[in-house]
Amino acid sequence: MDTDADGKLVFTYRRALEALRSGVPNREAVRILGCNQPKAENQFAILLRQCADQQSPPSSSLGMLVSGDFGSGKSHLLSYLEHQALSQGFVCSRVAVSKETPLYDLGKVFKSAIDHGRMPGRSGQLMEELGIGLHENPETASRFFKWADSERNGLHRMFPATLTVHEKANDPELISDIRAFWSGGKIAVSRIKNGLRAIGQLQNYAFKAPKASELSPQRLRFAVELIKGAGYQGWVVLLDEGELVGSYSRLQRARSYAELARWLGRVPGEAYPGLVVVGTVTADFAAAILGVGGKQDRDYVGPWLRSRGESAIAAKAETGMRVLEREAIQLEPPTTEKVTTAVEKLRHIYSIAYAWEASPVAITAGGAGYRGKMRHKVRTAINEWDLMRLYPNFRPETEAMDYRPDYQEHPDLTREAEDQADDVR
Repeated sequence: MDTDADGKLVFTYRRALEALRSGVPNREAVRILGCNQPKAENQFAILLRQCADQQSPPSSSLGMLVSGDFGSGKSHLLSYLEHQALSQGFVCSRVAVSKETPLYDLGKVFKSAIDHGRMPGRSGQLMEELGIGLHENPETASRFFKWADSERNGLHRMFPATLTVHEKANDPELISDIRAFWSGGKIAVSRIKNGLRAIGQLQNYAFKAPKASELSPQRLRFAVELIKGAGYQGWVVLLDEGELVGSYSRLQRARSYAELARWLGRVPGEAYPGLVVVGTVTADFAAAILGVGGKQDRDYVGPWLRSRGESAIAAKAETGMRVLEREAIQLEPPTTEKVTTAVEKLRHIYSIAYAWEASPVAITAGGAGYRGKMRHKVRTAINEWDLMRLYPNFRPETEAMDYRPDYQEHPDLTREAEDQADDVR
């Protein structure tokens, strides 16, 4: 390869292949292979159109749930949907449910979504870029300012107060602290009032410190409107690896189901118009955790919460469990045509990436367990080409082990977070 363009292409292809070797496709790998999940793709396209509809905007958030076995392409699908959302003018955030971002804790999931937010055509920190976007889009910003200053929006008066200071104060440190507050951090009420005093607005905003438990849903509402005010179509949040909920304690699982209902826009009276959420979960989650043959959460969680005096959370949790059981879109297994097309595309980019003519490999659809998953077929092809390129006389045979999720309650997850879960409302 002689040119810079050729060198960049080789580098791009090698990065894509390395991501596929590890089973975590990057944007280039997804672009090359496509998606091939028409049902999920079509449903997502409908949600984006509904969200962006200026004539009939949604009254709440919009959401969908996708299920599939390990290696069936859930992460690949999310990467594809992320690309689609960004290309249509949405801010997009991808959050993996984990020990650091437990689904039952709205505050931590929200902060992770802000930290991992991506914008079309921009690469900076989300809140900073949104602040810039308000100045670049006066029409949408004007609607946002009017909404934020209304006393009927359900927000604590700290939010319009901080917005006023953000727009009018000449104090970079204070502005940075306000953006951190919008992103999930803390800020002293005295700091905001001093900022209001400095710009002659203190008399217009009388408020006391809010309860911490009230802030997370209000931050979410404010952030969605801020994103639209900065000129974007809305906010797409992709929640990956929802099956980790199965390893939580019963209380944490119950509150996770309630939060899932919130994120997917299924809780009456909690409106987040402009928010689109896609969650993923393993195909056997409902049977293993909700059903009679598993932990039986469907039958026990609601009554158990009500016995604790948490009827409101019980209703939300039951809604979340119904979505998990009845509404998840099952990923489609790959056909022989799709497998053949994907492997041939990979053979082409592998040959360019390593200046070595990769030979065709006989990989078809089907197979029991992991052998039927596209991830296994892709990694098999790449691994065989690696070995044949390095050891020309060697003819490899690929062996693998099936992976099944572990839904046992893990002490390191439940013990560390249980006290905090008691404060989540």
